[in-house]
Amino acid sequence: MSLTDSAVTADQQVARVFEWRRGFNAMHVMDLGIELGLFRALAQAPGSSAAALAEAAALHLPYVRTWLWTAHGFGMVDAEGEDAFRLAPHFDAILASPGHPRYLGGFVRLGTEFAAEDYRAAREAFRTGQVAPFQGRGEAFARAIAESTWGLQLATAKKLLPALEGLPAALEAGATVLEVGCGTANFLVQFAKAFPAARALGVDIDPSGLEVARSRIREAGLEQRVELRQGRVGEVVAPGSVEACVMIEVLHEIARPIRPAVVAEAARALKPGGWMLIVDETYPSTLAQTREPEFRFPLQTGIEELTWGNEIPDREEQEWLLREAGFQGEIRRSIIGEGFTVLAARH
Repeated sequence: MSLTDSAVTADQQVARVFEWRRGFNAMHVMDLGIELGLFRALAQAPGSSAAALAEAAALHLPYVRTWLWTAHGFGMVDAEGEDAFRLAPHFDAILASPGHPRYLGGFVRLGTEFAAEDYRAAREAFRTGQVAPFQGRGEAFARAIAESTWGLQLATAKKLLPALEGLPAALEAGATVLEVGCGTANFLVQFAKAFPAARALGVDIDPSGLEVARSRIREAGLEQRVELRQGRVGEVVAPGSVEACVMIEVLHEIARPIRPAVVAEAARALKPGGWMLIVDETYPSTLAQTREPEFRFPLQTGIEELTWGNEIPDREEQEWLLREAGFQGEIRRSIIGEGFTVLAARH
């Protein structure tokens, strides 16, 4: 049934509004559970009572009991009887285990802490067109962004890159991979651990993210194989110097007027036969596509990052950018997760 069908009742539309509002509350219930350590405590001691959980987390019992009942209603927490709680299946990985490929704590925090603030600012931005760029918003923001895409970074390092023909052998022989928009170096660290003979080079223009990145690389003991540079790719990376280039959730953050130049600079950094791997979102090309499941997440990102000055490219723009950068062969396209596009092209 179409949402504009005359058979749709007012009560059905009211129910949809209440469900959307319920989603807002669900995000904050998750945020409380993460920040207060409730998910972690339940993961460590399944079957806990409300009183035991409150004591373990040093929290006020009536608040913890209300949180548990609400989280149970949302399906985040299961129960044995009236007062013995455990996490629902898989939520130990999703909300209680930072570092797990499926962990989404950073994504939740990005919504509750930063997106909520940006939506308030958007009221004025709609009138003025003013934006608050991604860069220069501080260490906490940079960390939240990195955590929100943790699973993508891990998948790129351990699954997507190794699937490209000829690349695993090159990496085992000491090849270099360039990450454009490396942020806090989550991908670089995971990549370097996965391929101990390879080298990694990260480039970014945001000093806040790079400051965190340097600390992460030092902590991992990877200073000899992972290098960071600040600036535009064409200014800090020599042409024909890397075997692969990755961009993870970065393409849509590059201002549209300079996208062709940045993609072309990244392509010039590749050696002949090198791979470009882009993980990003694809905006609908037609209005009809806005109601297709594939585009739910890109639409969410599109409105959420509007005041950052970010515009998500559609399929036509993505492929035009790669062609303009000199990629004449096949452009591979696939979808992973909740609507992330993976583009791969060989130089």
